[in-house]
Amino acid sequence: MAAPAERELTAEQTEKLLQFQDLTGIESMDQCRHTLEQHNWNIEAAVQDRLNEQEGVPSVFNPPPSRPLQVNTADHRIYSYVVSRPQPRGLLGWGYYLIMLPFRLTYYTLLDIFRFALRFIRPDPRSRVTDPVGDIISFIHMFEEKYGRIHPVFYQGTYSQALNDAKRELRFLLVYLHGDDHQDTDEFCRNTLCVSEVITLINTRMLFWSCSTNKPEGYRVSQALRENTYPFLAVIMLKDRRMTVVGRLEGLIQPDDLVNQLTFIMDANQTYLVSERLEREERNQTQVLRQQQDEAYLASLRADQEKERKKKEERERKKKKEEEVQQQKLAEERRRQTLKEEKERRSECLPPEPHPDDPESVKIIFKLPNDSRVERRFHFTQSLTVIHDFLFSLKESPEKFQIEANFPRRVLPCLPTEEWPNPPTLQEAGLSHTEMRDQRLRRRRQPCCEPVLVPGSACELLHRHS
Repeated sequence: MAAPAERELTAEQTEKLLQFQDLTGIESMDQCRHTLEQHNWNIEAAVQDRLNEQEGVPSVFNPPPSRPLQVNTADHRIYSYVVSRPQPRGLLGWGYYLIMLPFRLTYYTLLDIFRFALRFIRPDPRSRVTDPVGDIISFIHMFEEKYGRIHPVFYQGTYSQALNDAKRELRFLLVYLHGDDHQDTDEFCRNTLCVSEVITLINTRMLFWSCSTNKPEGYRVSQALRENTYPFLAVIMLKDRRMTVVGRLEGLIQPDDLVNQLTFIMDANQTYLVSERLEREERNQTQVLRQQQDEAYLASLRADQEKERKKKEERERKKKKEEEVQQQKLAEERRRQTLKEEKERRSECLPPEPHPDDPESVKIIFKLPNDSRVERRFHFTQSLTVIHDFLFSLKESPEKFQIEANFPRRVLPCLPTEEWPNPPTLQEAGLSHTEMRDQRLRRRRQPCCEPVLVPGSACELLHRHS
């Protein structure tokens, strides 16, 4: 079965919904609507409950486990002001009083007997608080319908929340318990509570919480404060670090008397709030100082850690550099050792030098990079690789070089390349027997090969006829 569609909102409800979302910053429109519906579309109560939740006060719709109200009512220094009903005046007044007395006694006696007997049959439904905010909101609506909208600003939250706010803000909390069935209730509400002087005093200096004792939330507070008659007012404040009742006003009281009594109670106990405010400021300053010290310590600790980190990085960098240098030294040493072994191997693999009288040989003079000269005889049929191996085996020769003849000036292909996969012999390279023979005819004109060996570059073999 499909779920029923949600009821469409009126223009007023839509405006409240948008206003509530703007005030609270809640993005979900469904959540805003649900919250307002819980508060019967009372935007003030919904916003206040939302702010209480943000300040750490539990929501009235998700209250913590029930526990006794933490209010000190056993202080013997409580100021109590009880107003008795005026005595009848004149013959007519006393006559009316005596006539109504039996009916009044009978009515209240039967009512008390009926309530007492009803407790054995059915538990008092007021003993179970299921919707404290609903109790407050319904009482406010009832009060405004009956007495008008000109009244002190009601605290639209639970009694526990009102106590918490008064404690946090260091303000007086005025509690009014509304007795619906009492004969003086209507007169008190119309002629005392809704008077402008009383409204101004309460709104400027106090928090004002009220509920009917016929509601579960009001009945619970009634059981805690133990009033004797109605109308009942209690002044609660933070005293000796506990929320304490410092004043009780019971009975039908006139506006001027109410203003005077409330002013007297607040003036007599103002020193406690001032003392608590000073202690709180001192604690806050101590906390700020401790926080500043902690921040300074953390900043110093972070600076030390940063210095240690940089030192560690510098040590690691130096160690890494030393390791790299050591590795380079080892690699250079291995390279030199390998080069030395290779020179020795090639020197051992060189064919024997031909005899000076061998007509099929030629003597070549090499000029090394250090301007020294070295000479050796080679056979015409030997590959140019033999010349390269001979020069490579010398200690003065670099690891890589090339040999260049001086006349005609050319580079001898001593190593295999793409152009010369098999290096030519001396005779094929132009170092022929004819040249040798001409040289012999010209005894001072011997072929001269001058290799210029530059470390890290090629080796030039200069072969010129002089």
